[in-house]
Parts: sequence; structure tokens; C-alpha cells
Amino acid sequence: MLQTIPAPRLESLWDDARAKTMSEPEKLLYRSNLLGSDKRITNYGGGNTSAKVDMPDPLTGETAQVLWVKGSGGDVGSMALDGFATLYMDKLRALKGKYRGLAHEDEMVGYLPHCTFNLNPRAASIDTPLHAYVPKAHVDHMHPDAIIAIAASSDSRALTEEIFGGTIGWLPWKKPGYELGLWLEKYCLENPDAKGVVLESHGLFTWADDAKDCYLLTLEIINTAIAWFAQKTRDGDAFGGPLHRALPEPDRRAIAAQLMPAIRGHVSGKQHMVGHFDDSDAVLEFVNARDMTALAALGTSCPDHFLRTKIRPLVVDFDPAQGNIDAVLEGLPAQIEAYRDDYAAYYERCKHPDSPALRDPNAVVYLVPGVGMITYAKDKATARISAEFYVNAINVMRGASMVSSYCGLPEQEAFDIEYWLLEEAKLQRMPKPKSLAGRVALVTGGAGGIGAATAERYLREGACVVLADISEDGLARASEALIQTYGRDMVRTLLMDVTDEGAVDRSFAEACVEYGGLDILVSNAGIASSAPIEDTSLALWQQNMDILSTGYFLVSRAAFRLMRRQAIGGAVVFVASKNGLAASPNASAYCTAKASEIHLARCLALEGAEAGIRVNVVNPDAVLRGSKIWEGDWLSQRAATYGTDKDGLEEMYRNRSMLKRSVLPEDIAEAAYFLASDLSAKSTGNILNVDAGNKEAFTR
Repeated sequence: MLQTIPAPRLESLWDDARAKTMSEPEKLLYRSNLLGSDKRITNYGGGNTSAKVDMPDPLTGETAQVLWVKGSGGDVGSMALDGFATLYMDKLRALKGKYRGLAHEDEMVGYLPHCTFNLNPRAASIDTPLHAYVPKAHVDHMHPDAIIAIAASSDSRALTEEIFGGTIGWLPWKKPGYELGLWLEKYCLENPDAKGVVLESHGLFTWADDAKDCYLLTLEIINTAIAWFAQKTRDGDAFGGPLHRALPEPDRRAIAAQLMPAIRGHVSGKQHMVGHFDDSDAVLEFVNARDMTALAALGTSCPDHFLRTKIRPLVVDFDPAQGNIDAVLEGLPAQIEAYRDDYAAYYERCKHPDSPALRDPNAVVYLVPGVGMITYAKDKATARISAEFYVNAINVMRGASMVSSYCGLPEQEAFDIEYWLLEEAKLQRMPKPKSLAGRVALVTGGAGGIGAATAERYLREGACVVLADISEDGLARASEALIQTYGRDMVRTLLMDVTDEGAVDRSFAEACVEYGGLDILVSNAGIASSAPIEDTSLALWQQNMDILSTGYFLVSRAAFRLMRRQAIGGAVVFVASKNGLAASPNASAYCTAKASEIHLARCLALEGAEAGIRVNVVNPDAVLRGSKIWEGDWLSQRAATYGTDKDGLEEMYRNRSMLKRSVLPEDIAEAAYFLASDLSAKSTGNILNVDAGNKEAFTR
């Protein structure tokens, strides 16, 4: 959780012994990673660092001064050395002769590649001139909440003087770019003893001649601001004091589970969106406050904030004292439409003749009194990071409004950054989304071979995946492997018994809170049993029916209810069996339950079609590797049925097939991907056999 201000002071993490053996570029990386490791210093992807380093020219061998500066799109907390752009300082100084004035400053970005040192492919960012022209070897540009709270105050210049004296200067708002770089140079030359500057509505610049000194100075300045705020705000009420009381945590999550899929359905018109829920202390203090609505309407200040969160959030009309969730859900379409209209009007007021076209007019941030904050974006990581940025904005509003008046960035200035042609060019360079980007899948039996393989296939195509299984240990093993490859944002686990109605409903609600909704259900949980009919107990029969028939019904019903609330369609994939079409000896309970699955899928395909919910079936056969149903008695029972042993069973199945090939979990996963993706957008009610060929299971 991000910390609010006032907060504990920042402690130095610099290790002299570790830094002693580093080159200057390595010290720059070390400093950058340390600064980026604490969200009180800068937000994800925000801020930048630089060092001017003497290096041999690769052609002449002569010493050249080279600017190492964080490249475009990087994150100081997680970047490596290849995240820095490198540019000749003499060429950067020569750029001044090409500058034609403020009206033409954007064209200066096009000259930066001509300054590249050593053919470095990392693109230089728009902030490069801000670092190049500060006449110090090391420069940090950070976005600390405590500093931006000063920068976003109505009397930020006076507060800067009060807190720092002449040590840290102040410059009025100026959009990042070449002109601001010249402003910084002018300030440094006119104030040679200054150690840094506060940029109005933006952030902090600090500089020094040594890497460690620069790092320690940045911490010192932020700590000074933290301590000042702690003293000034000790006895005050933030945001005008509380107006609402937070609901208990289970109730907050229950409300979020109802709101999130409803919102998601309205904001996923152009592409599927993924949600994130935050009910941290900082968020709850803000959403429950008397001044929340007024402050939220002012918009964010720091450019990094509103590029991630839009200029302002949408405040949902929920009253925690009344618990009016039904009325809120009924009125939600009108609220969202009003926000879109307001955003479109903002675009029309501020656009220029060459502005990019209107982008998605939906809100990114949704504030819910008594409950928390919901954010939506094209993927989970972006939704989570957007929430982190708005927590930064909350911290800024908290500090600024307690010592002064908070000021959002003027509307036109905000628009000029949001629709900056350079930003648009960056967006156009983004890679094409993967085929399941923005989709959320829930896979039952997710700890088994087929379930885990299907999850991996979906993750490879950009989906977020919820693994559900009755085995806690199995879930831990399966999820750990997937998280290592695809990241923690993309994978969630749920301990779920598909035969327990309450557990199923709770699990789907939890999936909503984690990702905002659901697009794909893979019903795959299973068991297997083998016994002659006269030896089949009622308990064994019922167990098959409970898991393979009733369980499929319960998860499908929960998925249908959720998908209908979203109203953006969906895909349900049943993993059935060849045995649902072709009878097998000594397996009447299993075969009958599997046949029930297949017919249930046909019924659901009929019911779901008008809502765009497609229901299809994958029919595997003899998937031995990694399958949990072969771990118990089923393996020995089937081997006995066919007169072979455990080692010979897979060979027997392979030879029995028409294609004489083994069927693997990955083969089933490929079919499950096809049936969930837009490749099969015009298919429902189908059965896809993946059995290496079995004429008894032909569907026609």
C-alpha cells in the first residue's frame, strides 16, 4: 500500500561497499533503482535520472562527454543499463542553434537521434534537455507526493521559500520540453548555489557533482518536506473531515463485486477492460471525506498523474449509510454517459486543428464512498498502476489542501499534454494487443494438467487467468510456475469446490473484485471412476454426478449471471470427454456424467446466444500426462479393464487411436483457446474432439 503523508522519513539505502566497484553508469543505475523502489519518491514510470560521463568515442578514441539519461518509457525502479539513452553533450549543446522558439519546440525531439552516442537504440525522452542543460554531472527528477503537494498549492512559490529558503528554487508551470530545459539552465546559471528546483504542478529537480551526493540530496529535500507537512498537519482534518464511514471489508468487497462487472460492461465498448480494486487506508480516507467530490472535480496536477488517470475521476452515487446499491446500478448507465459527454465537451473546448482524434471518453478512476476506488485499463498492470497514481494524487491533495488551497492543472494545459502530438506518436508505437488482451478467464480444475496448460495458453495471448481448484497445494504449484513467466498481475487463484453452491458464488464474486468481471469460463474440474455397474455404489454414482454434472451446472450458472450483467458476451468451454459420446465398459457413472455435461452445453448454447455468450465443448481422450484423474485408482482400474498394466496403458490408447498419436494437455489447451478466442466467434453449440481419432466418438 502506498503511504500517505505525513509519513516516516526516507532512509538511505546506499551501500558504499557495493558502489565502490561500480562505473559511473552503473552508479547511475544503482541510484535510479534505489530512488524508484519507494513510491513516496516517484511513481511507476515517473521521473528520470541522468549522469554526464566522460567516455572514449568509439571512432576517434578521444574523450567525449556523454549524457546518460533514462530513455523513453522506462521505469527508474526496475530499469537496467539498457534503459538509458546515451547522447553526446557537445551535440546536445549544438542543438541550441537549431531551436526556433516555443512554437517549434516539439521539432527538437526529432533532432535527438542525431546526438546518439555509440548507436544506442534506446530512444531519448522529451525530458532529455532538462537534464542536458543543468550544469551539474548528476541530476534527479522525481515526483514525490510531499513535493508535488507543495507544487500543486495555490501559493506554491511562497511555500517553497518557507520550507527550503534559497536552497531549492521554484519555477512556474511549463509543459515538459525544450523550453523548460532552457529555463532550468538559466535558473542554474543565475543561482549557482541552488541545489534544486520545485516545478509548479510537476515535481522536483535536484543536482550534484557526485552520484551518491545527488541521491542523498534528493532524500534530504523530500524528508524536509515530509517533516514540514508532519508538523503543519498534525492537528488538522484531511479533506474537510469524514462525511461517510467505511463499510466493513467483506461488505466493501461485496459492493465492489456488484459494481465492477456493471462498470466493465459499459466501458468495454472498443476493447475489453480489466479492473482493479483499492480500499487502502489512504483511499478510504479520501472517498469518505466531506471535500472529496469538490477536490476530485479539480482534477490531478502532475502530468504523470493525469496521463494515467485522465483529468478527473467519476464519483459513483453510492451512499454507504443507505446501502443503495440497486439504485446505483440502475443509475450507473446515466452516470457513465454523463461523464462521457463531459469528457467530449472538454475535448471540444480544448482541441487544436491538429489534435489527435477523441480517445476513449470513459473514466479510468471510479470513487465509491464507503467502499474504495475502482480503476479500469487495457490490462491489469495498467489498471493497478493507474490506481497507484491516483493514490499519489490523493496524497498530493491531502497535503496541499491542509496547508493551502489545492490547484489542479489548468484544463487547457492538461489537454495539451494528454493530446500532445508527441504522446500520440508514443501511443502509435505501442505493439498491437494480443488476441486475448483485456479478457479474463476462470479455469476450474486449474491445478491439473489440462487446466494449467489452458491457463498458460490464455496467458500467452494476454488474458488474465483465475485458477480455481479444490487442491490448495496444487494451486500453489501451478500458479507459481505461471507467475514466474507472466507476472503476478496476470494470475489469481481460488480454492473452490465446484459442488458447493455458496463456494462457487463467492469465488465468482472474488474474481470480479480481482479483475472486474469475466469473459471466459473453462469448466474443467473432474474426477474419474471405473467399476462394473453391479459394483458401482450410489455414493460413487453421486460423486460423479456432483462434480461432473452439478458442478458444471453451478459454475456455468454463475458465469451466465455475471456475463449477462456485463452485457458484452462471453465464451464458455466445457472440457468433457470422448466417453460422453462413446460408451466405455466399467465406467457407467463417469460416462453418464460426461454425457450430461455435453447436453448441458447444448442447452446453454441455446440460452446464451441472444446475449452473445458462446458455449462449446472440447472432448479429450486418454490425456494421461499431468492429468490429476490418473493419479488415483482410475489408472489401475482402466489398465485392468483393457488387460494391460500402468506402463502399457498410454501405448494402448495411442495405438487405439486412428492417428496413432498421444493426446497431451497442450493439445486440449489449443482447442480451448480456439473456442474462447475470436477465431471461433461464429461458433456455438459445437463439440471439438481432440482424441487422435475415434470413430465411435464422431459427432455426425
